[in-house]
Amino acid sequence: MQRIFVQSEFASLHAVIVAECEFRLPDADFMTGEQLAKELSILPLSEQEFMRSILGTDMRDSKPDVQKRWEEERSKLVDLFRQLGVTVYRPEKLTALQKLNRGKAGYSNNFVRDPLMVIGNNVIEASFRFPHRCEEILPCRPLIEKLVMPAECGYFAVPRPDILPIDADFDKAGPFLEGGDVLVLDKNVFVGISGRASSLKGMNYLAKLLAPQGYKVHRVALKPNFLHLDCAMGLLRQGLMLVCPEAFIDGIPEYFREWEKIEVSMEEASALGTNGIPLSPNVYITDPIFERIGAEINKRDIDVHYIDFTISRSLGGGFRCSTQALHRED
Repeated sequence: MQRIFVQSEFASLHAVIVAECEFRLPDADFMTGEQLAKELSILPLSEQEFMRSILGTDMRDSKPDVQKRWEEERSKLVDLFRQLGVTVYRPEKLTALQKLNRGKAGYSNNFVRDPLMVIGNNVIEASFRFPHRCEEILPCRPLIEKLVMPAECGYFAVPRPDILPIDADFDKAGPFLEGGDVLVLDKNVFVGISGRASSLKGMNYLAKLLAPQGYKVHRVALKPNFLHLDCAMGLLRQGLMLVCPEAFIDGIPEYFREWEKIEVSMEEASALGTNGIPLSPNVYITDPIFERIGAEINKRDIDVHYIDFTISRSLGGGFRCSTQALHRED
């Protein structure tokens, strides 16, 4: 039986889900031009242009060469995990009906970090703000049935959000809670809120759910040009973190005041420089474009493995976004 338990972001990784590569952005007329520009503004300009070029199309059809490279990136990650002794699972593919369900809103099955989260022995289905992501949990359900249901763990879901337009007042919408905003450190859970993904309502649900188990949930206010908390910081081991200081409205969370910090620039963070993945306190995976960051990590006696993740990053997600830890424990 697969053990389901996540102790922290850097506890030894024993089992992981690696995302599939299915993606269709909303049609160009699904939202106003102003709203589209706002949603894309978190990306570097070159990636904004690429996103505009694939509006309303499945990547497999409109950019088959890019799709092939994307799948190769994920395959290399799977191979490295297995070489390092990590058990790897993959979600199902979206069915034809699942792809059609949101119509012009599109669909996605490409960043498995966000549709669920594992905190201790709690598996929690997320709640998305973006309509094209709302079915993203469905390809994971067979794995949940196979691995989670027999395991000694809880299984929960964030309450379904109200049905409102994408540009609705964020404070009135939701609850939204996405895995990229949730970082786990033993009994402390950090939730990023930027106004683009997770909401205060979602965070409050999580706090209520976990309080009886002794967890403390910390709100982390992010500037609106950051989608998720894992785009702004990453925990490498106890006392050591990657962080982009400019990402935070109220400064780096006080909890980490005494931690050693490897600082990441805004440019590096926007390219997902904090979104690597620890395999343990001694091993880390990132993209070779972040060689400077990798060298700083390596100076702290952490082995760094590099995989080119250019396509994944161009779609807004790095290594953490592309994975969901099922078992992390020392």
